[in-house]
Amino acid sequence: MDLKNKRVLVAGTGISGIGAAGLLLKTDADIILYDGNEKLTEEGVREKLPKNSREVSVIIGALTDEVIRTLDIAVLSPGIPTDAEFVNRIREAGVTIWGELELADQFAKGTIAAITGTNGKTTTTTLVGEILKNYYKEVYVVGNIGTAYTGVAMDTTDEAYIVAETSSFQLETIDAFHPRVSAILNLTPDHLNRHHTMEGYVEAKKNIMKNQTSEDYVILNYDDPLTRDIGEKAVPQVIYFSSTQVLKEGFYFHDKKICRAKNGHEDVICTSDELKLLGLHNMENVMAAAAMAECLGVPVDTIRKTITSFMGVEHRIEFVTEKKGVCYYNDSKGTNPDAAIKAVQAMVRPTILIGGGYDKESTYDEWIETFDGKVRLLVLIGETADKIEACARRHGFENIIRAESFEQAVRLCIDKAENGDAVLLSPACASWDMFKSYEERGRIFKELVNKFAD
Repeated sequence: MDLKNKRVLVAGTGISGIGAAGLLLKTDADIILYDGNEKLTEEGVREKLPKNSREVSVIIGALTDEVIRTLDIAVLSPGIPTDAEFVNRIREAGVTIWGELELADQFAKGTIAAITGTNGKTTTTTLVGEILKNYYKEVYVVGNIGTAYTGVAMDTTDEAYIVAETSSFQLETIDAFHPRVSAILNLTPDHLNRHHTMEGYVEAKKNIMKNQTSEDYVILNYDDPLTRDIGEKAVPQVIYFSSTQVLKEGFYFHDKKICRAKNGHEDVICTSDELKLLGLHNMENVMAAAAMAECLGVPVDTIRKTITSFMGVEHRIEFVTEKKGVCYYNDSKGTNPDAAIKAVQAMVRPTILIGGGYDKESTYDEWIETFDGKVRLLVLIGETADKIEACARRHGFENIIRAESFEQAVRLCIDKAENGDAVLLSPACASWDMFKSYEERGRIFKELVNKFAD
């Protein structure tokens, strides 16, 4: 795409914003880097840019209408709501609005596999990437998983396979983004503080299919009423997966076997005993990944070999260590109740659970209901502690301790744990009230466990 003589505003100076600016610096665009956080400094923002890069304009604080009238394109970082006041003014001025995902896609070549859903995105994206790397030479794993798509877009060739983890925030601002294969893994309430309604959240997720045609594929969860309904109206070819029903067409998990049913034939891909992943939700992730790889031409032998050797991803029911007969698990990526439910269900020992954090306006009833017979003690942290404690007591769960700090929470768990127990960090909340990210929360948990559990 030719951006010569185009004035492009990049809103946000975090990883996505700086990634977008880095890509634009390789074009002839006139770049403005903007951040509404008045605590930042122009010098500090410039230090984030690649060394020896050409001059860009930097605006901190207010964005004037005078500047907006000069723009051709605005690239929003995912954390910026599309109904933010300055974004509304940009839209009213007739300026094209993209996200970082769309910007990268304007320059990338190759075949795209894109994954979204409330939970399981990172595991599925990572696994699809591993399968493709074991068959194709040029594979990039990008998006919400931590590697900015903009950072590799210009390196791709027509032979490239790009596996993209995509969030609802990113999908709000796509235009021409066109996956060959997409997947919507599941849909449960999340980010309602951003999307306001469940309907708005689902519509954002459905955008992953916006530009797909009948020549493309979408992988959907048959057991989720929302994704099944999406499949009934989808333009791309639908392949379902199910962990509760034997499907006549699609992938299903039954009697500890992952199977593929197609054209009247059934093949066993592998058994759950051959996998290194815990929990029924991971059987779903494996089926989705296998379906995507099949659509991209990967032979079943390569799929089977990869999924049976896959160790999982950091911060998702990650085994940390066993000390004095107590197993410690890091599920910091359990940032909403549905994800945290999956982690509790995967536990096979009496569990001491750390919960709480930043409030995304979630409800916790279903999460609390899964505690029965599994969670023996709940240690609460963060700004949602009051809300979760009240919910737990309504459901008759009384064994609750409050911690004033994250370190105190971990120490309490270590002190209360007995031989044969599990200690699980799966907060059901985002991390932003106490940490920069769920990754930082997970890393600190592992450090504290290894420091104090002896």
